[in-house]
Amino acid sequence: METTIVPSYNEMIRQSIQDHWFLDSMSDYGLFTLQYKDVARIIEKLHILFEQAGIKPGDKIALCGRNLSRWGAAFFGILTYGAVAVPVLHEFHPSQVHDIINHSEAKLLFVGDKVWPALNADEMPNLQGIISLVDYSLLVCRNDKLFYARENLNRLFGEKYPSRFLPECLSYHKDQPDELAVLNYTSGTTSNSKGVMIPYRALWSNCDFAYHVLGDEIKTGDKVLSMLPMAHMYGMAFEFTFEFIKGVHINFLTKVASPTILMRTLAEVKPVILVVVPLIIEKVVRKAVLPRIQDPKVRMLMGIPVIGDRIKKSICDGLTQALGGNFYEVIIGGAALNQEIEQLLHEIGFRYTVGYGATECAPIITYNDWKDQVVGSCGKNVIHQQLRIDSPDPEHIPGEILTRGLNVMLGYFKNEEATKVAIDGEGWYHTGDLGILDAIGNLYIKGRSKNMLLGANGQNIYPEEIEDKLSNMSLVSECLVVQKEDKLIGLVYPDQEQVKKLRLSASDIETIMEQNRKELNPNLPSYAQLFSIKVMDTEFEKTPKKSIKRFLYTNI
Repeated sequence: METTIVPSYNEMIRQSIQDHWFLDSMSDYGLFTLQYKDVARIIEKLHILFEQAGIKPGDKIALCGRNLSRWGAAFFGILTYGAVAVPVLHEFHPSQVHDIINHSEAKLLFVGDKVWPALNADEMPNLQGIISLVDYSLLVCRNDKLFYARENLNRLFGEKYPSRFLPECLSYHKDQPDELAVLNYTSGTTSNSKGVMIPYRALWSNCDFAYHVLGDEIKTGDKVLSMLPMAHMYGMAFEFTFEFIKGVHINFLTKVASPTILMRTLAEVKPVILVVVPLIIEKVVRKAVLPRIQDPKVRMLMGIPVIGDRIKKSICDGLTQALGGNFYEVIIGGAALNQEIEQLLHEIGFRYTVGYGATECAPIITYNDWKDQVVGSCGKNVIHQQLRIDSPDPEHIPGEILTRGLNVMLGYFKNEEATKVAIDGEGWYHTGDLGILDAIGNLYIKGRSKNMLLGANGQNIYPEEIEDKLSNMSLVSECLVVQKEDKLIGLVYPDQEQVKKLRLSASDIETIMEQNRKELNPNLPSYAQLFSIKVMDTEFEKTPKKSIKRFLYTNI
């Protein structure tokens, strides 16, 4: 394994603030903007607050709220003090938030105004204080020193800096590579969430990766639009922390945006990079691109040299403009991208790439630049990470994807048993995903090992591959494939917009789904064909990352 000297991550934060003092740092889009010097002032005041309240380096401080500038400033305030940040997805159920706060042993909680009314402070008895992310006011205080410090914060700040607060005043906690920085709770696709212990080396390594692949494309003063939750490692690493260290202006969408509002915001911000989950890009393509190429004449013309190239360029330009028109590439990750959508993106020359990662790797494992993207793959192992497939023939026989390097977590908080299962004696992290590697190192995901089904004669069946095909069929909005005894059942939630538009009855829907099944099965191996399709009355339950909670539907 490589030996890498890992520099101080907090020093990189300090250096960025110092270098970009008068530049715009974070905006709650359409509301207000914090310059880097404003973030520095908030960080310093929070340090005074923590110190006065008796918070020690290593203590846990939680954040739970939608993406906001004050969320971002508080996050950096926690790290640079030497405390451990515990980001909690604001979409979690209140009882899950309570459980995470208690399990993490957090001393303080920063909470958003939308989350707070649903929480119960009595269910989190070990918190010394609960602080609003709207204005950093105290919502609950169980510590007299904390109350005094918050009431007198401006005076205490003035006493510490009696003349002026200048860039050279900054002094932050000196972190060590294996020191715990972030305790991040997974979003629970396959089971209950676990506390992933992310060390500083993993934060630095992900940032160093971003510098290597995007450092020349993203410049100081550029703009990004943060759409993914910062409490998730994917959004945190590539829409927030790297950009902050690079001197980029981060714009937060402070509310759930309709497609119309999102498109308008993208047109105004013109982000230099777009980091999305497949659901977003698939919706845009289905609405903005697919209707243009449904006409058989257009499909025919697309196959003719020169004319076809012009049509494809026109479609690509339209999609690019719909997403702001200024990005280097769209990075898609967090879940599998539908193969038909990807093939279309590739065909029209759209600047996209598909990456692969895990919370346990903070998060990146594989990536390719858009120019090197191979359809169906999610790139090659990244800098500071090794990759291998646990298979006798990694090129042809799927096996578990293993990775090791600086990105890998320390383990699961207070869960040694799960840690030993996840990280073996040689330091390989067992992802639980199945994949193959081509001859030049491109990774192709075949599904989750936990999801893999066994056919009647021991054949390996990957439900995700069937779902990918089924999701493109008539009236299918969302789908899952489950096994009942030795039969495969497709669970489908219909496209409600189409149901209403066509005025379809329940019987009509059943007929269409049976037709889908008959069309799908000839394209599948005999052992992977669907016995039936069951129509679901409600949407599938999902994680905040918009992945279906598959484990809830295995016994249907």
